[in-house]
Amino acid sequence: MSAPHGKQDITDPVEEMLKRTGCIELHYKVQECIAETQDWRRCQDPVADFKKCMQEYQEKRTKGLI
Repeated sequence: MSAPHGKQDITDPVEEMLKRTGCIELHYKVQECIAETQDWRRCQDPVADFKKCMQEYQEKRTKGLI
């Protein structure tokens, strides 16, 4: 049985993956910066923080720590 119109929970697979990495808040900061500035080049600090978080997650994953 389907949910009533307007009541469906739609999960974004990218958002779910980012939640698992622990980097979701940094991802949101990048999105907010880009929305505010309309220029990703002006958002290098949040992009660098997000990149570092994702790299640390990948290193832990590669080493089998998570």
